[in-house]
Amino acid sequence: MPTRLRHPLVRSRLSSLANRFDRMEWAGAFGDLGTFLPFVIAYISVVRVPPAGILLSFGLALVLCGLYYRTPFPVQPMKGIGAIAATQAAKSSLITPATLYAADLVTGLIWLVLGLTGSARYVARWVPGIVVSGIVLGLGMSFMLEGIRMMSADWLIASIGLAGTLLLLASRAIPVMFLLLLFGAVCTLIQNPSAMSALSSVRFALHAPAFALASISWRDLLAATALLALPQLPLTLGNALIATREENNRLFPERPVSESSIATSTGLMNLTSSVLGGVPMCHGVGGLAGQVTFGARTGGAPIIFGTLLLVLALGFSDAVQSLFNIFPHAVLGVILFIAGGQLALGCGELSRSKVERFVTFITAAFTVWNVGVAFLVGIALTYLAGRGRLRL
Repeated sequence: MPTRLRHPLVRSRLSSLANRFDRMEWAGAFGDLGTFLPFVIAYISVVRVPPAGILLSFGLALVLCGLYYRTPFPVQPMKGIGAIAATQAAKSSLITPATLYAADLVTGLIWLVLGLTGSARYVARWVPGIVVSGIVLGLGMSFMLEGIRMMSADWLIASIGLAGTLLLLASRAIPVMFLLLLFGAVCTLIQNPSAMSALSSVRFALHAPAFALASISWRDLLAATALLALPQLPLTLGNALIATREENNRLFPERPVSESSIATSTGLMNLTSSVLGGVPMCHGVGGLAGQVTFGARTGGAPIIFGTLLLVLALGFSDAVQSLFNIFPHAVLGVILFIAGGQLALGCGELSRSKVERFVTFITAAFTVWNVGVAFLVGIALTYLAGRGRLRL
């Protein structure tokens, strides 16, 4: 090794950029379960998407993002598409697994073009900072509200889990996420002893990935583009591109990311998912907040979680729903609530201008309802404020 690499400052710098796999990275690896599990379970149980393709796609994306970005870079289900798919599949046969694969393909192509051409950078810079702050604040609040809704499934479990987590959250010696998940699993086994028999029946069975594109028809492409891919675009721009870039670069200034790199990786992982039979994915900022909140500081966390998903996909996909059901909704709600609080705290300092603060708060309020609408409302209000037509 060259002498210059042995200098303590150089070693410290290299160490800060390296992925770690210590107990805190393991704990932080599960910080996004509150968002991940409900959507994946809905895709499997409602839309009837085979779990192997979903888990394989997420696993590959998480591992590669951890290796490339070297931060707890998030990979989440696209929430808009997930919500539309789950509600429409329950009512009609319009949304099928093939429709989701087509949405993967269309979404992947759009974001890959935006990333490779540099267009994503220019679109993102067109969005004012006060709107970005409003989106981050609103996303944090929406996560907290969803966490409260999930905790309401069992307030006793939620209260104990939340109190214990808040007391231990600042500890770097005790990985509180492990204690929380263990507490949830024990509660499930006490309340539902049959869950133990379901777990004991889990067996290893090798599953090879299927080529999903062969099942896509022109009807699937049209439905996916109109109903799923296009409505998701503003949400992904606000939540997964702009907000994630801001939060990552605030938390890890030594490992910055750009709009183009995020758009490109979003495109690549969705194109891969469309081939493997997965579902649309993005880099939702809530996943970053969740992993960091529970101890993650490097790309080791997504690599750990991704590797576990790959093992499940290739060997245990038949029993994945039984494995996921061991975590009560109330405990997932605690995870989501705390991650949302941390995300809201990261929205940045509020402007001293009353008008600009108003724009931020209005954007945040609409974000709780719909990020895409909030994005458009925030831009419109900023334009009016700049023209002097918004006075308070």
